[in-house]
Amino acid sequence: MTDKNLTVQNEKSLATGDNLRERYVAPAVDIFETDEGLTFMADVPGMSKDDLRVDINNGILTIEGRAGSETPGKRIYSEFAPAGYYRQFHLPELLDGDKAQAELQAGVLTLHLPKVEAARPKRIEIKTIH
Repeated sequence: MTDKNLTVQNEKSLATGDNLRERYVAPAVDIFETDEGLTFMADVPGMSKDDLRVDINNGILTIEGRAGSETPGKRIYSEFAPAGYYRQFHLPELLDGDKAQAELQAGVLTLHLPKVEAARPKRIEIKTIH
């Protein structure tokens, strides 16, 4: 597989009830390929398992993390607003999204996407004939 089979989309902006825009940043992602599949490692510091959503829909992998602000009292002035995370990838058809697995440890989301069986390399055994 080449990197031409994987495309990236990072645009997202959501309007909230008070017409402020929810901020998103694209998390840094490393992608590794093995004979078995792809592994995505996304840097999402400050996110918990409940803050993150990972979906595959119509061949598009979406990683989204909602940032929350848990400060007591009514905000009267603000220059700091936590940003959420948002990143999308168009996946090649040779990946099996139904068997994807994700784990979160120390602010790093690791997603394993196996290749479909037909896309995995196969070694053919050679028999000797006597």
